[in-house]
Amino acid sequence: MPHLEPAAIFAIIGFLGIGSQWIAWRLKLPAIVLMLAAGVLAGPVFGILHPAKDMGHLLQPIVSVAVAVILFEGGLTLKFKELHDTGPAVRRLVYFGAPLGWLLSTLAIHYGAGLSWESSAVFGGILVVTGPTVVTPLLRQAKLAPRPASIMRWEAIVNDPVGAIFAVLAFEVVTALYGAGDLLKAFEHLAIGIVIATAVGYLGGRLIVLSFRRGWVPEYMKVPVLFGVVLVVYAGTDTILHESGLLAVTVMGVLIGNAHLPSLEELKRFKEHITVILVSGVFILLAASLEFSTIARLDWHAIVFVGLIVLFVRPLTIFLSLIGTELNWREKSIIAWIGPRGVVAVAVSGLFGARLVELGVEDGALLAPLAFALVTATVILHGFSIAPLARMLGLTSTQPAGVLIVGASSWSTALAVKLKDEGFPVLMADRNYLRLREARQMDVPIFHGEILSEAAEHTLDLNLYGTLLAATDNDAYNALICTDFGPEFGRQNVFQIGRAEREEGNKDLPPTLGGRSFGSGMKFYDILNKTRQGWQFRSTNLTEEYDLTTYMANRPEAEVLGFINDKRELIIRAGSKLPDNRIKGEVLAFVKLDAPAD
Repeated sequence: MPHLEPAAIFAIIGFLGIGSQWIAWRLKLPAIVLMLAAGVLAGPVFGILHPAKDMGHLLQPIVSVAVAVILFEGGLTLKFKELHDTGPAVRRLVYFGAPLGWLLSTLAIHYGAGLSWESSAVFGGILVVTGPTVVTPLLRQAKLAPRPASIMRWEAIVNDPVGAIFAVLAFEVVTALYGAGDLLKAFEHLAIGIVIATAVGYLGGRLIVLSFRRGWVPEYMKVPVLFGVVLVVYAGTDTILHESGLLAVTVMGVLIGNAHLPSLEELKRFKEHITVILVSGVFILLAASLEFSTIARLDWHAIVFVGLIVLFVRPLTIFLSLIGTELNWREKSIIAWIGPRGVVAVAVSGLFGARLVELGVEDGALLAPLAFALVTATVILHGFSIAPLARMLGLTSTQPAGVLIVGASSWSTALAVKLKDEGFPVLMADRNYLRLREARQMDVPIFHGEILSEAAEHTLDLNLYGTLLAATDNDAYNALICTDFGPEFGRQNVFQIGRAEREEGNKDLPPTLGGRSFGSGMKFYDILNKTRQGWQFRSTNLTEEYDLTTYMANRPEAEVLGFINDKRELIIRAGSKLPDNRIKGEVLAFVKLDAPAD
C-alpha cells in the first residue's frame, strides 16, 4: 500500500470508527465487535493502515491525550451522592467488590496468562471496569428485571473511573520501582507523584468551578476552556512527573462532577459525544496496530486467562460482595455472569501496555491483545446468553416499554389509566403534589418533584420507559423537558402536546427545540375542555374487515393518538398524517362519550 497522507489516515479512522457504530446501531449488534473487525481488517489483514509507520512519534501522544480525555469524562460521572443513594448492593460492589476484583484479576492474569506481576497489577485494575457503554445495550436487549438491571447499570457507571484509578495507581508503583534504586525511594517517588497529581488535579478542578460559577467564562466558551484546562493539567503534570497526568485529570473530573455546576449536564453531554469519537478512533488505531507476531503469542494461556476472568473472578467477586444483601440467588447469578468489558478497557490497556514496554516490562505488549480477546469473548458470550439466561431464571421483564408522562391533569391521568389498563408501565411526574391526587387515587405510579432534578436522575429507572410525553400547560417547559430527555429516549420517542398558536412571530420558541407533536397536535386546553365535555380514551381492534379507514368513517371527530401493534408495542402518532390501512393491532384514540361502543 502507498504511504497515506495524514488527512487520509484520520478520514479512514473516523469513517471506520463512526461507521462501525452506526452499522451496529442499525443492525442492533455490539459496536465493539464491528470496530474490532474493521480495525483488524484495515490493519494487519489488508495493510491499509499502519499507525506506527504512518503516524510515527505522534501515535503515542494522540492515544495518551485521548485516554486522558476518556478518563476525565469517566471522572465526571462519579458522583458521591449517587454512590450513597444507589443502595447497599452497589456500594458493596464498589467498596468491597472493586478491590477484590482487582486482586483476583491480578492473580488470574499472572497465573493464567503468565504475565509479570507488574503487567498483571496494571491490567487487573483496568479489568475492574465492566463497560457502561456495553452493559446498557445488553440490559435493554434482554429486558432484564428492574432490580438486577439497576445494580449492573450503576456498577458499570461507578466502577468505570474506579478501575481507571486502580490502573493509574498500579502504573505509578511500577514507574516508581523501575525509576528508583531501592524500594524506599520507589515509594517516595510514588507518594510524590500521587501528591502532585492530586494537588494539580484539585487546583485545576477548583479553577474551573470558580470561574464557571462567577461568570468569568461565557457560556459558548465553557467547553473549549474545559478542554484547554484538561490538556494543560495532563501535559503539565506529566512533564513535571512522568505518567502522573492521568491521575491528575481523573481527580479533576471527579471534583468537577461533584461541584453541582449549573451547566454541567450540557458539558457532560458534549464530552460524551467527544468521548465516543475518541474511543472509536483509539479503538481503530489499536486494532490496526496489532501485528500477527504479537497475536501469535496468544497461546493457550490467553484461553485460560479469559476462562478465569469469566468463570472464576467475576462470579466469586459478585457472590462474596453481595453476601447479606436482599438479592436472591437468581439475581446474584445473572449479575455474576454478566460482566462485559468495553472499549475503554482496550484503550487504557493499549496505552499502559506501550508505556510498560518503554519501562522495560516486555510482556506489557500483550496487554492490548489480551484486552481485545477478553472484550470480544465477553461481548459475544454475554450478548448471546443474557436473554436466554434471564428467561431461564425468571428475571425477564414481560412488560412492554412504558410511558413517562410529565404534567398531571384530568386528561393526562385518564390517558395514564388507559395505558396502564393496556399493560404498559406508566409513570406520572409533576412538581405539584395536589395535581397528582387523581393519579394516586387511580393507582397510577407517580413521581413528585422536578423531573429535571438530580433527585429524579438518582431515583428513577428510565429503562422501564420507551416514550416520554411532556403534557404540562407550559409550552416552553414541555420543550425543555423534551430537549433534555431527547438523548436519553431518542429524539423520535419524545413527544409534547401541541404548542399554543404562534401569535408572537419570531418571539416564539424555535422549532428545533422540543419534542415531536403528540397526535395531530391538540393544545393543552383543547384536550382539557374535551375531557370536561366527556371525551375518553379508547382502544379499538383493527382487522382486515374493520381497518383504519372504516374506523375513521365511523368516528370522523376521533383524535387518533397512536397504535398498539400485534407485538404489544406502543406507536405514538406524530403529526396530522395517518398511516395507511395495512396497520394491524389496536388504535388508541380520544373520542366522544357517545361514540359507538367498541
